[in-house]
Amino acid sequence: MDYASIAQALLALVFVIGLIGVFALVAKRMGLGVPSPALGNKNKRVVVLEVTPVDAKRRLVLFRRDDQEHLVLLGMNGEHVVESNIQSTQSFPDTLEALEARNKSVELVNDVTGKTTP
Repeated sequence: MDYASIAQALLALVFVIGLIGVFALVAKRMGLGVPSPALGNKNKRVVVLEVTPVDAKRRLVLFRRDDQEHLVLLGMNGEHVVESNIQSTQSFPDTLEALEARNKSVELVNDVTGKTTP
């Protein structure tokens, strides 16, 4: 092997690693890096129910501890408890109730962050 072949192989390796990095950043921006709730042991006291990206740097996380739910805003600068001691509801039977709950969460996040939504 001559030096040109070795240089070409190294450049190809750097290019492929660069492409992997670019795809990872794009996937993270699209929210594909958000961990999904674990479906493991049902006897755990603390369970992550839902993770919702608010923007590129913040996420809303809904935890269940025993029979209480807690809504936490996680960001680059730390975390903030948005709502605590929410009575656990296993599911929303009605779409209107789910929409009202989502709107309430968005209003709470906007109150905490000082942002307004159009």
